[in-house]
Amino acid sequence: MMKKNITKLVVLAVATVFFASCSDDYFDVNTPSNTATLEQLRMQDLMAPVIHSTMEAQYSAELSFGNYVQNFVGTGGGAAGRTEAVGLWNQVYLFILPNLKAIKEKAIENNATHIGAITDILTAINIGIATDTWGNIPYSEAANGPDNNFPKFDLQEDVYTQIFSLLDGAIAALEAADNSGFNLGNSDLIYEGNSAKWLRTAYTMKARYQLHLVNKGTVSANDVLATITNGYTSNADDFQMFYDDKRINPWYSAEVLARATGNLRNDIASQLVSSMNGNYYPFLSGSISIDPRLPLFAEIPATATEYKGFVSGGVGVSPDGSPANTRFKTDGYYTSIDSPLLLISFAEAKFIEAEAAFLANGGTTTSTGSNSAAYTAYLAGINASMAMYGVSGADYVADASVAVGEAGLMLNHIMKEKYINNFLNPETFVDFRRYDFSDDVFTGLVIREEQAADTNEFMGQWFRRAEYPASEIARNATNALANQESPITPVWWDE
Repeated sequence: MMKKNITKLVVLAVATVFFASCSDDYFDVNTPSNTATLEQLRMQDLMAPVIHSTMEAQYSAELSFGNYVQNFVGTGGGAAGRTEAVGLWNQVYLFILPNLKAIKEKAIENNATHIGAITDILTAINIGIATDTWGNIPYSEAANGPDNNFPKFDLQEDVYTQIFSLLDGAIAALEAADNSGFNLGNSDLIYEGNSAKWLRTAYTMKARYQLHLVNKGTVSANDVLATITNGYTSNADDFQMFYDDKRINPWYSAEVLARATGNLRNDIASQLVSSMNGNYYPFLSGSISIDPRLPLFAEIPATATEYKGFVSGGVGVSPDGSPANTRFKTDGYYTSIDSPLLLISFAEAKFIEAEAAFLANGGTTTSTGSNSAAYTAYLAGINASMAMYGVSGADYVADASVAVGEAGLMLNHIMKEKYINNFLNPETFVDFRRYDFSDDVFTGLVIREEQAADTNEFMGQWFRRAEYPASEIARNATNALANQESPITPVWWDE
């Protein structure tokens, strides 16, 4: 696997920033006298910082929601409360959308249709995670800079319409020739300007967003299947960005370095561990005792013999009441200095296909049995995940707890594998909401334990969205407050 890391990142001052102030003067500070003006910057100069911010936005979202889906807990088991997801908001609205607008304008000027298409894909990705986080969001007036410091909030239903429009437009452009002579090259931190891979990304992202709407009834499972057919074809298509020893992975900083310096960090939750250590799905062959991917995510003390995850909201205990012991792996797959941030993978594409095929065949959250299309995609997803993580999955896939056959396949098998594969991916928060945090779909899932001191209006209820940042309410109060909802209120597609 070729590592495309951010040593190629050109850190340039950004000429447009949106929403930061009501004063036109603010926008001048983003083009210092010793840097190039926006007019002097090439599309390539702007693209690398935008991609970097896109991936950091995914990290910011997971910091907010990884506790909700019990990938991790606060030190010793702490459950997360309400969030504003400020880091994600700042990335999307201060650093990403304004610059994507600038790149798109330059692409149109130069008839660089493929770069314009890539810009549209990145726009869809970023407004997608924003609307899935807050529901109604600024978009149609979001990048107007000083011309409109009080943008309206678009309905989530309308934002989804725009997501599909952007992706369909990108697909059409990438399927046609681009004779402009422009290519992103190394400024494309994901695919180095490979238009074919961006085309498959557009299809795969479209299928992901279509899947969000299947339970809503506005898209069919067969629509998802038709789209994903044109999506990713191998792990070489994975949308990921690697770090290096100069610009270190943020999970390494937040977990490994924080722990080493005695600062607050997170521990690994029991929901993830129990899904991988045989507690929820007992291994039957005798050949394995844990999922081979678990040691890449978590570690236990040298004196321990079992992985025991932290109960969410508990006080340092595992599900059986004994002390928990799992923490983020030092130099793990996502917690090494040069680890990648992953946005979407070939393995996820196969789990999207498996879920869609299962539902198209009449499957429900509790039904047993499906067809060969669903089961084949399910196994392909597991094998792709094992290959992505660089472990042997032969014994795991052969175990009867996994190799359930077409007749034994249930939705919880598919979603368990997707949950594990997507460790530290904010897409899991979408999945949990789509199925209403059901323990029929996510085996063993229970809501965070509430401590006596935690008496509040949200006790016993799942968090389903972020609230708008206080800074946005202060700057754009009329529009923000008109759209503000309780953090336990479902977003449109979750209603």
